[in-house]
Amino acid sequence: MKCSIIITAGGVGKRIGGDLPKQFLLLAGEPILFHTIRCFYVFDSAAQIIVSLPEDWLSYWQDLCRQYRFEVAHEVVAGGKERFHSVQNALQLASGDLIAVHDGVRPFPSLQTSQKCFEIAETQGSAVPVVELKESLRELTGNSSIALVRSRYRLVQTPQVFRSKIIRKAYAREYHDSIADDASLVEASGVDIWLVQGNDENMKITTPTDLILAEAILKSCQLLRPEDGMWNRLA
Repeated sequence: MKCSIIITAGGVGKRIGGDLPKQFLLLAGEPILFHTIRCFYVFDSAAQIIVSLPEDWLSYWQDLCRQYRFEVAHEVVAGGKERFHSVQNALQLASGDLIAVHDGVRPFPSLQTSQKCFEIAETQGSAVPVVELKESLRELTGNSSIALVRSRYRLVQTPQVFRSKIIRKAYAREYHDSIADDASLVEASGVDIWLVQGNDENMKITTPTDLILAEAILKSCQLLRPEDGMWNRLA
């Protein structure tokens, strides 16, 4: 089946500090977004890759691609006010039978995670990677808190993969601010969500500490040359 991969990088969040959107910050000498796009090209060089970017930063992205001679084929679409609208815009270009949505600042989905997600989505209609919690969890209740059973919860990652008809139907709904992610939107349209084991390295880079950890992951896995197949080390 033909695959489309929507990489959402339409935000300008600044929790990581500075004026540059985090997807453009350097990781091992290249913008984070380069690593993310390249990861999916290594996974499936025939896949359609669509990147949503802040409209005011489109020309900056073109300059980055020229500066770093980044030549991985991809299409670009302007992001919207919310992530929801960015995905809606990208869906207009998506032509795959299976459509994945992935965070632009998650540069480490393993090949195994991606493969499982697409395989399960093809048979079941949806697939969402998750990992177990490693720390205790408490729920706030007013001025106090209660302990929760950690084994009953999972941390949700991307890529979240769906059959084309399923995700298009979900995104035909009106936006509301309680939408957590693509899976919650699809689930609200009446489709069951199938969970897939993700990989711990598939972190979302949000803070300066995350960026330090991401550098360490690249160094420890020796992934600076993904064309040599080293992405397989993230299993």
